[in-house]
Amino acid sequence: MKLMSRLLAVLSGFIASLALLSVIGLAGAWIYLQPGLPSADTIRDVRLQVPLRVYSRDGRLMAQLGEMRRSPVTFEEIPPIVIQAFLAAEDERFFSHPGFDFQGIARAALNLIRTGDRSQGGSTITQQLARAYFLTPERSFVRKAREIMLAIQIEQEFSKEEILTLYLNKIFLGQRAYGIAAAAEVYFGKPLDQLSIPEVAILAGLPKAPSVLNPVSNPTRARERRAYVLRRMHELRVIDDAEYAAALATPVQARLHGPRIELDAPYVTEMVRAEMLARFGDEAYTAGYRVVASVDSRLQRAANQALRGALLDYDRRHGYRGPVASGLLESLPVDLADEQAWESVVRGYPRLPGMLPALVTTVEASHAAIWVRDTGLLSLDLDQLRWRRFVNDNQVGPAPQTVADMVAPGDLVYLRRDADGWRLTQPPAIQGAFVALDPQDGAILALAGGYDFFTSSFNRAVQARRQPGSAFKPFIYSAALEHGFTPATMVNDAPVVFDDPGLEAAWRPENNSRRFYGPTRLREALVRSLNLVSVRILLETGLQPTLDHIRPFGFAPAALPPGPSLALGSGGATPLEMTAGYAAFANGGFRVEPYVIDLVVDAEGEIVYRAEPRYVCPRCETEQPPEPQRLFAAAGISLIDAPERDNDDSGLPDAEAAGEAGLWAERIISPENAYLIYDMLRDVITSGTGRRARALGRSDLAGKTGTSNDRRDTWFSGFNGEIVATAWVGFDQERNLGNGEEGGRTALPMWISFMEEALRDAPERRLPRPSGIVTARVSAETGRLASSGEPDAVFELFREADIARLQPARRAGDMQPERRAPASRPDSEIF
Repeated sequence: MKLMSRLLAVLSGFIASLALLSVIGLAGAWIYLQPGLPSADTIRDVRLQVPLRVYSRDGRLMAQLGEMRRSPVTFEEIPPIVIQAFLAAEDERFFSHPGFDFQGIARAALNLIRTGDRSQGGSTITQQLARAYFLTPERSFVRKAREIMLAIQIEQEFSKEEILTLYLNKIFLGQRAYGIAAAAEVYFGKPLDQLSIPEVAILAGLPKAPSVLNPVSNPTRARERRAYVLRRMHELRVIDDAEYAAALATPVQARLHGPRIELDAPYVTEMVRAEMLARFGDEAYTAGYRVVASVDSRLQRAANQALRGALLDYDRRHGYRGPVASGLLESLPVDLADEQAWESVVRGYPRLPGMLPALVTTVEASHAAIWVRDTGLLSLDLDQLRWRRFVNDNQVGPAPQTVADMVAPGDLVYLRRDADGWRLTQPPAIQGAFVALDPQDGAILALAGGYDFFTSSFNRAVQARRQPGSAFKPFIYSAALEHGFTPATMVNDAPVVFDDPGLEAAWRPENNSRRFYGPTRLREALVRSLNLVSVRILLETGLQPTLDHIRPFGFAPAALPPGPSLALGSGGATPLEMTAGYAAFANGGFRVEPYVIDLVVDAEGEIVYRAEPRYVCPRCETEQPPEPQRLFAAAGISLIDAPERDNDDSGLPDAEAAGEAGLWAERIISPENAYLIYDMLRDVITSGTGRRARALGRSDLAGKTGTSNDRRDTWFSGFNGEIVATAWVGFDQERNLGNGEEGGRTALPMWISFMEEALRDAPERRLPRPSGIVTARVSAETGRLASSGEPDAVFELFREADIARLQPARRAGDMQPERRAPASRPDSEIF
């Protein structure tokens, strides 16, 4: 008995010593390992790297930017079958262990002793999360010990549901996809709640080795791993016998899918990206910012379609330039069947907006067999291929008579599909740009900087400085109105010669028609876009006063050359500058600054940036309107954003407070000046160079065509009280567009196409007529007030102050304009 007591005492002492040593060992391990572990605050403050997402004003996803594709989801948003699949594959005792699994560790240790292989790590989901967030991927016992200790800490800081949610949002699943929602989009193009059991099993098998088990690059290994996950789900009774059998029999059908972009606006997206990078640095790509851009999805789609349609129409007029490549049948892969080989060839060429690459396989007398990318083999006859050949910018060849005149076997061509079927097309060599603004605050409502961003990312809407030509004349006329001219002022449309020692030869500006029209009323000169009148009114107004008047419209110095050619738009302006300049005519005389970002929201839903545009408010100059309430919703966010604007300017912020905050736009021309330009530009559409726009059937539209020197640029800028927009067409190489290509033929159809959609079902929105504008009858021959009963009299608009200076015509031959205060003249004088 004493011996037994002694043995028990020894055993107890040994156990106590062992326990003490264990405690000391654990304490020592903690002291040694603890400095390498994060603090509790750091663990609690874990953040996911979430890409930048850009939305339109009406909530359409435009882009997802960043190296990692991740779409965080809450625990409630994760379907139970997804959770069960991952637990079956990775950690079936997740909800019962304290962060590490004794059985898993024992199994891994036994495998290490038996084989020397560390591949069975025995890591729980919590340990994997600890490793992903806070530890290096090295394989060592020290790192494993830290991983276990950190897993215990994580279990103390988070609930099981929070841990699982973090894990399923954090894990890398291949192809830049982080988290299950992103992986579902990447591999299957679906949201989580639409995944099938076999697809869920594919994803649940990926954490073990995302690259090796990738279902796109290695479907065989992915199928084997899926079978393991399905077996575990079946063993754990997550799925029944029938579901198990059906899932095993399902083929692996995965392919790469891009983000589910709902609105094609890459030029706008690039502008947003650049601004976000400037504001937030590299964090812009990873902090989960959601950006609401100023564009409207309906208007953006209309802009895209209008621009591409106008460029394709121009390209069609100037002839077929031939195949993109030829002789491709001679280099087909020999180890593939014909159809696979053809598809491999066309996949080497990009899909372009509205057209697909295609390979001509055979040519017969009546048709050509053409393999179209992602479509298959088609047969096209001569009517579908007929297109006169390009000779030069001014000439096309004879009409083709046979199919062989158009294509040959081995040609790589592009085809488009319209209401009449497939037709031959080609990537346009011409380029264009389109911008639409809200004239009340400068918001960019739609913008397209070229035919295809992925072919050319150069944003012509904001980067290309081109000669606006006659589209610039309204600014010259606006300056003239401020220096004594009226719409009825008579100006002699006659030759002008500038002999400047700095020029190689004398400059003799001409009208586009090469004709001279003699004394012409200002309104008529603008409607007919007479160059010589524009030059003369610049000279009469004075170069410096004209420049001083135009600068506040927002043009860069490059757009304002200090010479008489300014009158013909010889400077370099961007389409965005032109649109912003015309906005002052559309809003009654105020300058607005274009902007593209409405607001930025961080990952927690807090607004970190909101645009503060200066709003147009004519009433705020004289009285105080009531407080605003405008509800703005985009990307799932509702907020009070900006003043509501309507025809009577109600619903605006407190005028005094807003004025102190700088919310109101600066007036740069009088309302009378803006209205007179608007009214004259309406005539450009009703009876002048913009008369094609009459097809829109509206009376509130105004605008001006523009064609630069040697027909290198064509423009149309136009507006009503609701929207202002500019269309530009030209070659990047600045070459001649060809005979007959002018603003009214080349650029105006783009503007019309856009406005047809933008103003669909919209009421007329004319500019309100200022009280200082009056109507008077004037002589069509002299521009002076008409005598009673004068037969050729016409009605004209005047500022009330100008009426007193007008005198009735004394005789029909009196063609002199009313006298004005003398103005400074440019150095070059008329001879």
